[in-house]
Amino acid sequence: MTRLARLILITLSAAGALAGCDSSLPPAPPGSKLNAEAIATRDTPPEQQFKGMLAGQPAHLLVHNCKVYKVDQADGENVAWTLVLEGEFYPLPTRCIRQSLTESKGGVTAFIGRQAFGAGGCCTGTPEYRSSDGLNWKPR
Repeated sequence: MTRLARLILITLSAAGALAGCDSSLPPAPPGSKLNAEAIATRDTPPEQQFKGMLAGQPAHLLVHNCKVYKVDQADGENVAWTLVLEGEFYPLPTRCIRQSLTESKGGVTAFIGRQAFGAGGCCTGTPEYRSSDGLNWKPR
């Protein structure tokens, strides 16, 4: 196989792998009064959500696909998500293998464990972050 053919094959393989990594939510079912974020929030387990007081303000945070979102009320029973943490850049494709939010002494700790495809163990970059307000995060 020529060098150019190998390069094209590697590029096409990488593009195919990345195309399957769409982190967007599936659309809400037809006729549903809830938006996709409201459905995903409802279906997210408790260890992946934080509801409480941070910096004297009520806060609702959620971790989804190794990214942390602030959850705000929207129209009716719907919610809107705002991205507040997504971890460090990693040059190769990764997958989310472990994620959680835990309350700790006036703050919240996020664990976002991403693993490079084909690698073992956990995790790429810094997996643990702490925030006292839910908006500003520091590596732990």
